[in-house]
This record gives sequence, structure tokens and C-alpha cells, in this order.
Amino acid sequence: MEILDIYDEYMNKIGSENRDIVHAQGMWHKTIHCWMYDDDGNVYFQIRADSGKLYTTASGHVLSGETVRDAFRREIAEEIGIDLDVTNAVPIEVVFWRQDKIKNGTPWHDRAFAHIYINKLPKNFDKFNFQLSEVNGVVKINAQKCLDLLMNKIAHANATKITQDGHQDINVTIDDFLAASDEICIVKYGTVLQNIINIIKIGHFK
Repeated sequence: MEILDIYDEYMNKIGSENRDIVHAQGMWHKTIHCWMYDDDGNVYFQIRADSGKLYTTASGHVLSGETVRDAFRREIAEEIGIDLDVTNAVPIEVVFWRQDKIKNGTPWHDRAFAHIYINKLPKNFDKFNFQLSEVNGVVKINAQKCLDLLMNKIAHANATKITQDGHQDINVTIDDFLAASDEICIVKYGTVLQNIINIIKIGHFK
């Protein structure tokens, strides 16, 4: 059973509640969206087990009593198997996320303060250990090419698919990315990609 801290719409904590009740009643809570990149300018998208689509490197709820950075470290460890030092994780933005849908035949209401953070992978790291119930693997793609793809400047981009079985060179298109019916991929992913590109440029300049 997951217990989440709940908030008013101004992000003031007002209590704690079971995750199922939080979503049944549409209570505001915090989530973490973890993005990993490397020194070569690549960003890592997870391959969702349920849809096969590309999404954040790892993501999930911030549990009751956790800091956002605690949640970052836990979700990265759980979903892709990295025990990561998140001291230098960079906060990008907080998105006020609202969604209502039917999930498994039951009304499901999401009211989340989605905290988006980025962090660099250890140099030459590729020893992932995926939580296969959630994640089939990751796709490593150059951040600038990914941004160009989502801006419709190019039709596809070369990438590397990493699974428990090894590495595979693939091409990805905009249709490979996870987005709700009312979302646009460049809006959903563009800000974090641009921030990663900017950080890499600064690092290379130094």
C-alpha cells in the first residue's frame, strides 16, 4: 500500500492518504519524472512495458515523507536498476498535471505536481537492471536529434535500444513517444530536451 502526502492547489500539505483514494477523489499529490543523460549528449527514454512507447527515464509518485530527490533516487533504482547519487540532480520545472479517465473500469483522477529533474549518468555506464513489469528497456538517443524529430525537422532519428538481451541500433519516429490524446510531444518533452542540450553545451565549453 502506497501512502502519499496530499496538498491543496497551492502545494500546501494538508495530510496523507492511500494512493487509490488519492486517485479516486482527485487529490493533489507530488510525482517525480527522472531524466538521465550522458556526456555524449544522449538522453535516455524508458520503453514502457504496457505500451511499448518511449517515456521518461523513470517516474512515479513521491511517497509520504519522501523528498523529491529521495523519490528520484528510489524510482531510478526500482525501474532501471541504478543506485545513483542524486546530489547534483537539476530541477527543471514543476508541471501542474490534470487528467481524468477510466482505468480498469473505474474512474481515475490525476492531480499531480509533476517535478521534472535531470541527472547525468556515470561515465560509460550501461549496466541497467530493468523492472520488467514496468520497463522493457531504454532507448538512448542524441538529445538534439530527438528535439529536431519532435519539432518535425526530421522524419526519424538513429538510436540505440538497450534491453536485458543487449544493444540494438534502431530508428525512432515521433509515433514512438508516449503522449496522451490531448498532448503534443514537443510540448511534453521539449523543455527537458532543451535543458539537457544547454547543460551539455556549457559542460563542453568549460
